[in-house]
Amino acid sequence: YSCNFTEEIHFEEDGSGKMSINFDGSELMQMAGDEMAKTNEKPVDSIISFKKLLEEKHDSIAELTPEEQAKLKRLEHFNLHMVMNAEEKIMKFDLFSEFKDVSQVNDAFNTFREAGMMNAGKGQEQAPMAGSDQATEVNYTYNGDTFSRKATILDEELFQQSLDSLAGSEMFLSGSTYTIKYHFPKRVKSTNLEEATFSADGKTLIYEMSFLDLMKDPTALDLQVELEK
Repeated sequence: YSCNFTEEIHFEEDGSGKMSINFDGSELMQMAGDEMAKTNEKPVDSIISFKKLLEEKHDSIAELTPEEQAKLKRLEHFNLHMVMNAEEKIMKFDLFSEFKDVSQVNDAFNTFREAGMMNAGKGQEQAPMAGSDQATEVNYTYNGDTFSRKATILDEELFQQSLDSLAGSEMFLSGSTYTIKYHFPKRVKSTNLEEATFSADGKTLIYEMSFLDLMKDPTALDLQVELEK
């Protein structure tokens, strides 16, 4: 059973734009949906504003460590759209944000994971816990002429641990994909990802890879794009 992630960014001329990380786990629902239907789980179709959620939980967040508070602060720009329907076998999550500068949404994939964890803890009244320490982060830069996406392994030991824990889910993840779709206001002149494909107008870059390969080598999606002047 595969799940598919899509990371999509739309850039405007002035460097502002929109980002979305989309997860489609509907194939998982094919497997789990019947079980879930038995428990009378109500279908969910909701949008969560993390800005509002953080305001509501202000008091309990104030008791967290400064590091954990900083992690949650990263969620502030984002909204999460969740659709879960056991009967129709649908399971989709979309974490999205508008930004003035793409660095505001740096490390969106880890933010996506944290959003999931935070949402999982939403039913309890305790403070939403930020995701555990992260082994990697991804940073974006864009200045109108060039765009880059760069992954860094922050903690080699933690990274090795996460690889070890992947071993059990290789079967499950082997068909899963991670796709990037970046829409620029100008045509792409060159990029280091030779296998990337482009839209007819040359402004959208698309590249898909195995999710498992990306987990094993986060730098596999390191990207430099030069746009036409």
